[in-house]
Amino acid sequence: MSHTTSPLPASSSGLSYVQPTPTSPWGTYLSQVDRVIPYLGPLARWAETLKHPKRTLIVDIPIEMDDGTVRHFEGYRVQHNLSRGPGKGGVRYHPAVTLEEVMALAAWMTIKNAAVNLPYGGAKGGIRVDPKQLSMKELEKLTRRYTSEIGIIIGPQQDIPAPDVNTNAQIMAWMMDTYSMNVGATATGVVTGKPIHLGGSLGRVKATGRGVFVTGREAARRLGLNLDGARVAVQGFGNVGSAAAELFAGAGAKIVAVQDHTGTIVNAQGFDMHDLMATLHRDGGVGAFTGGERIDPEDFWSVDCDILIPAALEGQITPARANRIKARLVLEGANGPTLPEADDVLAERGILVVPDVICNAGGVTVSYFEWVQDFSSFFWTEDEINLRLDKIMVDALKKIWETADRLKVSLRTATFAVACERILMARQERGLYP
Repeated sequence: MSHTTSPLPASSSGLSYVQPTPTSPWGTYLSQVDRVIPYLGPLARWAETLKHPKRTLIVDIPIEMDDGTVRHFEGYRVQHNLSRGPGKGGVRYHPAVTLEEVMALAAWMTIKNAAVNLPYGGAKGGIRVDPKQLSMKELEKLTRRYTSEIGIIIGPQQDIPAPDVNTNAQIMAWMMDTYSMNVGATATGVVTGKPIHLGGSLGRVKATGRGVFVTGREAARRLGLNLDGARVAVQGFGNVGSAAAELFAGAGAKIVAVQDHTGTIVNAQGFDMHDLMATLHRDGGVGAFTGGERIDPEDFWSVDCDILIPAALEGQITPARANRIKARLVLEGANGPTLPEADDVLAERGILVVPDVICNAGGVTVSYFEWVQDFSSFFWTEDEINLRLDKIMVDALKKIWETADRLKVSLRTATFAVACERILMARQERGLYP
């Protein structure tokens, strides 16, 4: 059996209900935790906390389809850790969603929230479905039934969902309405990423991409890399990748390669962003864009660039791909895009990685602003939001960088060290109940 398919020993996963492999999402997360344990000092006593999700809920979602048939979908909500506050994390609709993936995403949310010092624990949800195969009516039924099923564990003070892959403001509106109907009062704070009219926050849609840009700008400064004229390659051109690309282009960088589910395009001179965004909005992808050359998807990883932004799904940067990357800086817009072995390859090659758990924390930071605004029923301007986001991201990255320099470790291990110290300190101070 090859090492990519053999389950981790029971002791390292400790759970009977998932069988992680070294390269699967939960396996990747566990190895990231193992790497940070030597730096936790006396708090290492509590490290097993990080390997055991507090609560995992699997729900059946039966809905009547437009043709009168009844179909059943599998849904999940995982609350990984609530030591520092209510759960916070997105909901993704994707045919490949599994319990293990949702567990890993929830765990990364725990780390991410602690890394930027938000008063949240980590959670995540998902439904195994290809939403493109459903009508709007079916999508609404699916969302409302899922919300009702997980309603027993979510709430403005318990666990606050948000958009993720293939979910958006409309889906959040349905979730908020369903939860409100079930509790008998309008509860705007139960989800974030809502439409503005329903208590959503300005700046939320582009917040994750903005966070990628802010951390990338700071990292480039550290490397002495001038953004003006820097060549950027982006994998995944959804909400996160496209917003980050626009901001980098606005700072003078050239977007030289983009890959999404519709194709891979390159142009060494840089794309015309206005035309590229127009194609994206028209087609929902970049595949038909005429301002660049189409190449084989695998060749994306060999493109000449200074900055690489993986902003698609997890597990994209394998050791083999890591050996081909030409960038000086990798900004993880997606969650878990780099396998642990690939991390080591990039480190050996002197390529700086700004890890997901800080790089893409802009989204949850503005989700936090939205939640605070909902509670106070007092809303901020977009400029105020962007300024506060910038400050929180820069301050968090500064502390992480100081930790990396002090411990002589990668930014990822440093981020985990800062975050895990906060999480386990909270666990230790709270003690065990009863």
